[in-house]
Amino acid sequence: MQNSLLLSNTNSIENAKLIANTLIKKHLAACVNIIPQVKSIYSWNNEITEDEEYLMLIKTKKDLFQQVKEEIEKLHPYEIPEIISLEISQGNEKYLEWINTCTK
Repeated sequence: MQNSLLLSNTNSIENAKLIANTLIKKHLAACVNIIPQVKSIYSWNNEITEDEEYLMLIKTKKDLFQQVKEEIEKLHPYEIPEIISLEISQGNEKYLEWINTCTK
């Protein structure tokens, strides 16, 4: 079973907690870390924008990406939310097994 680390930013701690709790309750993620006060500088509508955001590190199975993406899109306030998947090629075997146990 392959695991993934998904990255997504949102604009409030409340939204980050909503997304995290939903993913955990639906067994789509084993763990979501929320990192506050991430400074994001990006181009949007031909303007350089600067915001403080909350970064979510979502640990899940690779084959659950589509379901996780759909849940984030339902709950996320952004028109185009960041949802990036990174494959976990190595890690603590017991931790990776735990991810598999906690997800469907």
